[in-house]
Order: sequence, then structure tokens, then C-alpha cells
Amino acid sequence: MSTKTATLKAGEIEVEFPILEGTEGHSVIDIRKLGASGYFTFDPGFMATGSCESSITFIDGAKGILLHRGYSIEDLARHSSYLEVCHMLLHDATPNAEEFLEFQDTITRHTMVHEQLNMFFHGFRNDAHPMAMLCGTVGAMSSFYHSDLDVKDPEQRVRSAHRLIAKMPTLVAMCYKYNVGQPFVYPRNDLSYAANFLNMMFSVPAEEYKISPTVERAMDRIFILHADHEQNASTSTVRLAGSSGANPYACIAAGVASLWGPAHGGANEACLKMLEEIGTVDRIPEFVARAKDKDDPFRLMGFGHRVYKNHDPRATVMRESCHEVLAEMNVKNPLLQVAMELERIALSDPYFVEKKLFPNVDFYSGIVLSAIGIPTNMFTCIFALARTVGWISHWHEMLSQPGQKIGRPRQLYTGHSKRNYSPITK
Repeated sequence: MSTKTATLKAGEIEVEFPILEGTEGHSVIDIRKLGASGYFTFDPGFMATGSCESSITFIDGAKGILLHRGYSIEDLARHSSYLEVCHMLLHDATPNAEEFLEFQDTITRHTMVHEQLNMFFHGFRNDAHPMAMLCGTVGAMSSFYHSDLDVKDPEQRVRSAHRLIAKMPTLVAMCYKYNVGQPFVYPRNDLSYAANFLNMMFSVPAEEYKISPTVERAMDRIFILHADHEQNASTSTVRLAGSSGANPYACIAAGVASLWGPAHGGANEACLKMLEEIGTVDRIPEFVARAKDKDDPFRLMGFGHRVYKNHDPRATVMRESCHEVLAEMNVKNPLLQVAMELERIALSDPYFVEKKLFPNVDFYSGIVLSAIGIPTNMFTCIFALARTVGWISHWHEMLSQPGQKIGRPRQLYTGHSKRNYSPITK
């Protein structure tokens, strides 16, 4: 622990605060006792505020680094599997072969949802947005597992985590099937996590669905690359909900709701909508010119990143899978031709290179999902599926740490000072 301190002078008040140092990244000024001085900080968007202590994920946006439990995202995406990453995020260690088989078996045998959950879907309109259905059904799961809702019990927390990781693909596939009017498909224990999800999405009773190993691997990579991303809006939402002692299903439903926002989980969906707006390759120069025009509100979606300032490390790996899928499927979709030409321009045009408007993970994942036949309104559901392990790992970590308090941000009040009230009759 560092012995360095920082001093704040405000008028005649002078307060000293300890400086804390983590294993990576910025040092932080511990201001927990600031309130006693009569001041507190003002930081909309929490861009300069550390809300918690965590050992799960580290990001260095300037250097393009993303680590899960110390392992680079590139190594994990190329050499690991989603379920191995899940075990690592949840249990703070990469599993050995025996531990992995046990974990994989546990997840596999929890993939079915209670049959009564089917009836929840029939309460939705058939054209309901999949994220609306996912919010409702994830929260509803708390009504089926009363024996594991004591959030103070570590074993119950882990069992809940296993259930959520296992059942989320089933629920997401059910959202899709309900939208398109097809029967729900039960999970299969003989398939991998990614293959099982694809089968529940695309198989029908009338004929066998053949799963491409290339598409299966690309799907698994999409899950890995979206598994966790530090203290983003939805993860912070899960932590804030969890700080009140809410059950895990309610907390994850809150995370799903936060992710639904277009500024967060809807980025790859927005990217596909942009490609639809451009339409054809011959119109790209027009839109590139608009993107360079400061006075034009048009922006190229899927390029650059709020956190990563040089490159998105997830995009490097996702690009490989994107090109593998497109090569195998030989998709003749004009939007994908637009996407590939935009990628070429972004990687070579001096304007994009100078502005660091590189293709990010949302750009490539949106193309892959579209190529394998997943509609854009399902993109954020798949993001939620992948991010569930990150959410539940942060929730479990938070409740494992001593001295946790309910989240209670402060505010800068700018309303009326106290004034007299006159009854409406006067």
C-alpha cells in the first residue's frame, strides 16, 4: 500500500487523502472521508471516479490493452473457449482439465429453463423487441429458485451464477423463436455452448440444422470478446442494484435494461443500420465525405472507441473470424460488400488513420452476426448473453468483499432554496 498522500485546499479547509495504487493503471485518491469536510466531488459520467476495487478486468485504452485476470484478450480469444473464460472470470483462475470438465458439465446440465417460463413469452406481443422479452424473463427467473436467493451465502451465489450463464442462451434463443413464430427448441447436452445456442436459434422440427465449425468458433469468439469490459454502464448498474441486496436475477435484469441503450449495447446494431443507409459501394465516397465534414451530423458507426484510443484489441481477433465466416459462407449481401470497402478505407485513408477511427469490435461482430442470419434486433440480446458472466462475476466479487455499502451517489442541487407554501385554496 502506498504512503503517498494528496492534499485538497478549499478556502480555509485543508484535507489530506491517501493515494492508493493498484497492480496496473492509474493510482487513485481515496476521498471517502471528504464528506466530513463539507465538500464532495462532482463528476458526471464518473469519468474520473473509481467506484470499486476489482481484480477481474483491466483496460488501458491508450495502449489498447484488455486483460481478464491478467490474461490478454487476444490470447484468450485465439486459444481458449468461452466456458473456460467464464470459469476464469467467476473463480479467479484458469481451470485445469478436470475442473473445466466439471464446470462444463455443470453449465450444460443447467441449460434448460422451467417449462412454465414458456407461458411468460405468450404474454408478449409477437413483435415485441427481444430485449423487452429478455428483461422480463431474466427477472422472472427469481420466482423459480427461492432456495438460492440468499446473497450472503457464497455457495448460493455461485449456483445462481451457474444457472444464469447456462440459461441465458436458452432465453435469448426463445426470444428469437417467439419473434419469428417458430417453436422453441430445447437445449442439447451433446453440443458445445456456442453450437447449442446456434442450434436453438436456427434448427426447426422439419429438418436437421448443420452447424458450421467456422461459424461455431466465430460465435464462441463473439462471446469471449464481449464477456467483460470493466466498469461500463451495465456492469455498474448490476453492481449498484446488487449493493442493495437485490437477488441475482433482478440485478442481471437491470444489467440487460442498461445494455439496451443505443449508446451502450446497441453499437453493432447501429453499425448495420448505417450500412443499410449507405446501401451500395458506389455511395461510400459520399458518406465518407460527410463523416469528414464537421458540420454534418452523420457519423460512421463502428469506428473508433470511447475507451481505446489507438486500436480495439478485440477487433484484431474478431476481424480474423469475420473474414473466415464471409469466405466460407460466400455471402452475396451488398451490405457486407459495403462493410468490407469501408474497412479498407478506414485502414488506409490518412484522415481515418490520423483520427484513429479504426474498425472496432462492434463493426466486425455486427457483420458476422448478419452473415449467419441473425437479425439486427437480436444483436444486443447476444451481447447480453455474453456479458452475463462479467456481470455476475462483478456482483459475486462485490458481495465477497468486506465493508460493502449500498450505493448512494451525491448531487449538486440547483433547485429552489426553501420557500413558503400556500394551500391551493388560497
